[in-house]
Amino acid sequence: MTKRKDLFAEGPVAVNLGLESFHRSLVDQGTPSVHVDWRPPSQAAALISHLDNGAIDAANAEAARRLIDSEAVLVDIRPAHEVVPGLDRGVILHAGPPVTWERMSGPQKGAVIGALLYEGLADSPEAAEKLAESGGVRFDPCHHHRAVGPMAGVLSRSMWVFVVHNSTFGNDAYCSLNEGLGKVLRFGAYSPDVIERLRFMERVLAPALAEAVRRSGGINVRNLTAQALQMGDECHNRNVAATTLLLKELVPHLLASDLDKETIREVFRFISGNAHFYLNLSMAACKAASDTILGFPGCTLLSAMARNGTDIGIRVAGLGDRWFTAPAGMPKGLFFAGFTQDDANPDLGDSTVSEVAGIGGFAMAGAPAIVQFVGGAPADAVRHTREMVEICVARHAHYKMPVLDFAGTPVGVDIRKVVSTGITPVINTGIAHRRPGVGQVGAGLLHAPFPMFEEALKAFVEDRARIAHTTDSPKGV
Repeated sequence: MTKRKDLFAEGPVAVNLGLESFHRSLVDQGTPSVHVDWRPPSQAAALISHLDNGAIDAANAEAARRLIDSEAVLVDIRPAHEVVPGLDRGVILHAGPPVTWERMSGPQKGAVIGALLYEGLADSPEAAEKLAESGGVRFDPCHHHRAVGPMAGVLSRSMWVFVVHNSTFGNDAYCSLNEGLGKVLRFGAYSPDVIERLRFMERVLAPALAEAVRRSGGINVRNLTAQALQMGDECHNRNVAATTLLLKELVPHLLASDLDKETIREVFRFISGNAHFYLNLSMAACKAASDTILGFPGCTLLSAMARNGTDIGIRVAGLGDRWFTAPAGMPKGLFFAGFTQDDANPDLGDSTVSEVAGIGGFAMAGAPAIVQFVGGAPADAVRHTREMVEICVARHAHYKMPVLDFAGTPVGVDIRKVVSTGITPVINTGIAHRRPGVGQVGAGLLHAPFPMFEEALKAFVEDRARIAHTTDSPKGV
């Protein structure tokens, strides 16, 4: 039996429930503390009992099947204005839910400035900012144009995009090509070297890759992701294996083309030196899957989750195009030398389409090395995946995790489960500097904020009640 004098041999430990800021304050003062992420049961959870949950379960099962059965194939790489609908001159697409120039975060403003310089619509950062302020540019979310964009997510006419075809359901999705890490446009940088890299991608990289992709007859992205998940990637913030597998697919077709050796060498050097190159292709594949459930009647699964550095927003399949938003969260993680948490901008990017489709943070158990990039320990990666099982309706049939006995990744986030459990989707992400023009400063983790899920559930209940009332009303009423 433990002696009383030994009971507190190492001193008392504080147990903190709820607000993590109290826990961090104790730790900062050297006081041992354990944080329990707890919140009182949501009053909105009671609304679930008013729903026809049997019918919703059936709709969700079909929606999950669509997410799982979607077979994404890279079929082309084209200039954005040739394939992305509605990308007219003077239109700039961005990540996340709708946002005005006045409310844009620093890195998103920086990326817009860079895009306007790149497109020749302004000849200086000051002129670009003035043009954006004047209303001479129309802003719209990438998600509204069958596209997605990482971090700031800025997409303009002359940028080239991956064209991904969903061979199961027939829809297409698009995403720009990945520039690499650090001081790049998607993290809000716009210096001359950033613009020159974009021009290299337009003149050399993209046309060469397009030639290889067309010669290949199509590259099965779902298969590459499935392989990469069993090689230590989660295909959001770790893409080492996936990028290598993609390059393996491309090289024979590059060599068989009429491209000169120097061009092939430049292409190979760019991709092999950028372990995140696969990310944007993976995002387009996830968008091609998630769009198949957008507007699916009676479905409570997420069809989109995206951030713009000011707000985070979700769309629920059964509620169509509506966004439910909350202030963007602040990721906690690891920072590059010379930067701290004080430099970080709130979370941004469309890359959370990865989690909607069942990879990224939901597949972290299979990518323990990710913690070296975003912080934490390998056990945390497993814990995050197991936690996500609680809010999803299915396991992916193609995306398996060896460390969990080849169980499929959790897929199909159900807002009913989120509200009833209090668990929200985990996000692993890059971190941009809060000021425009600087670029990436680190990478980290966070959970999506809870209130927007409550709001979405309330709206879903109201929508179901309205439909039931309309159906039950006599004709002509």
